[in-house]
Amino acid sequence: MLPLTAILILGLSLLFFALSRNRAIGLADGRLANLHSRPAYHGAYSLLWTLLTGISVLLIVGLSWSALLEATLMAEIAAALPGEPNIVHQLVLGDARAIATGGVASQTDALRERIADAYGAGETLRLWVTAALATGVALVTGYITYNKVSLAWRARNRAEKMIRVILAACATVAILTTIGIVLSLISTTMEFFGNIGWRVDKFLFGTTWSPLAGVQDGQLDPDRVGAVPLFLGTFMITIIAMLVAVPVGLFAAIYLSDFASKRTRAWAKPLLEILAGVPTVVYGFFAAITVAPFIRDLGQSIGLATSSSSALAAGMVMGIMIIPFISSLSDDVINSVPQSLRDGSYGLGATKAETIRQVVLPAALPGIVSAVLLGVSRAVGETMIVVMAAGQGANMTWNPLEAVTTVTVQIVMLYTGDTDLATASGPVFALGFTLFCVTLALNILALKIVRRYRELYD
Repeated sequence: MLPLTAILILGLSLLFFALSRNRAIGLADGRLANLHSRPAYHGAYSLLWTLLTGISVLLIVGLSWSALLEATLMAEIAAALPGEPNIVHQLVLGDARAIATGGVASQTDALRERIADAYGAGETLRLWVTAALATGVALVTGYITYNKVSLAWRARNRAEKMIRVILAACATVAILTTIGIVLSLISTTMEFFGNIGWRVDKFLFGTTWSPLAGVQDGQLDPDRVGAVPLFLGTFMITIIAMLVAVPVGLFAAIYLSDFASKRTRAWAKPLLEILAGVPTVVYGFFAAITVAPFIRDLGQSIGLATSSSSALAAGMVMGIMIIPFISSLSDDVINSVPQSLRDGSYGLGATKAETIRQVVLPAALPGIVSAVLLGVSRAVGETMIVVMAAGQGANMTWNPLEAVTTVTVQIVMLYTGDTDLATASGPVFALGFTLFCVTLALNILALKIVRRYRELYD
């Protein structure tokens, strides 16, 4: 019902846009110069107010009602099951919710049936009340803004101010979301380090990763939380992937932008960008079934000990996956270099190859660095290809022909395995926070490179 209510509010917003706009045109009586603002601004003012108030009421009432309903039911469950831990109360509420929505509950009893009936009745009432309130507020707001339309009404000023507020709110939400993510990582990471006796050196420089082995009374063994094998595997696979993706992607971008004909570019670039739409699980199958066995057989044929799962196989396929990102972005950046720079180089007698090497690429370097950084982030965060082609064991090795694992793979394994989530969350968040810090350092380094070379070509 709520999605239908949102669609109804959108329809009302468009209706009041048309009504306010037509009223402004009617008041002008064919002489639009008499209006302070153009008719479209009068309509936009009504549309924005109607849409924002309706959606705000829909979200605020719906979310607050759900929280109040769950708090009431949790209190009822706690009264019916005194002395039971909170996780048991949450399990009962989850089963009741599943029963009320037609799902599958872990078990059923009289308490769960009673809570399910109360939950279903509360949810039904919430839906109807929220829909009625949101629609009513939208109608009232639209009517008020419609009546404000007049020749002297400063609709343009008000509408543009609202748009600025909306844009500032979106930017604030993005910033607050980032801050919230960082704070959540820090808090749980600090709990993890406190659980291992603040032996940060054991985590950063330890070479044994088996955090759930030897857990006693919730206390982790500091000697088993060494993350060096994970980060070594992550960086090894990332480096291999970038060694494949950067040259191929950059050379493809140079060819498409400066050497290929328009006809060749018209079909070659879309075909290259199709690789970006291939699901990662397909790349994983390709790596596990085709590339990894080929590397193993090739290595064994020349006398090298090669594992069936290897960092080289995962890195090569990951590099193929990243090629369209680097190629497409680099192509756009190279095409944005002013033609006057090329013409000046040609006028001095430089060849096309010399112009690209000494003029175009240095001028496009900031954008190319950004494309490479995007590829690095894509490689660091990839999981499926590594799981299927590189293995899952935390192997401390520099040999790309052996099986390794990455940080993201271990995060998935710890969270999805048959382990206590409270115990596993500490290592997971510690890995995530460390990876965040490493990525942030790479971003800062890339920004410095971009700023340095951008100043030379402004």
